[in-house]
Amino acid sequence: MSEVQQAMVLLISAFHRYSGKEGDNLFLSRSELKDLLENELKEMLGKANDKAAIDRIFKDLDANKDNKVDFAEYVSLVCSLTQMCHEFFVTKKQ
Repeated sequence: MSEVQQAMVLLISAFHRYSGKEGDNLFLSRSELKDLLENELKEMLGKANDKAAIDRIFKDLDANKDNKVDFAEYVSLVCSLTQMCHEFFVTKKQ
């Protein structure tokens, strides 16, 4: 399996490791998203125990305003973080 495929499997697995703990396994609730951020992305995001910050992230991700984050909405977070990392490393090289 290529590195890109491995990374995709990890991102999908992370979503499903946290989704469904409180209901439907196709969505993340606010607390499931908080757990995912705290456990999987804490190095990038810092402390995820700031309720206001979690609320803002959840609100921004919940594009259709159904009070849950589906996989497509989660992918928008992953894409944004990937773009930020890319910009950081491009700037750092200069």
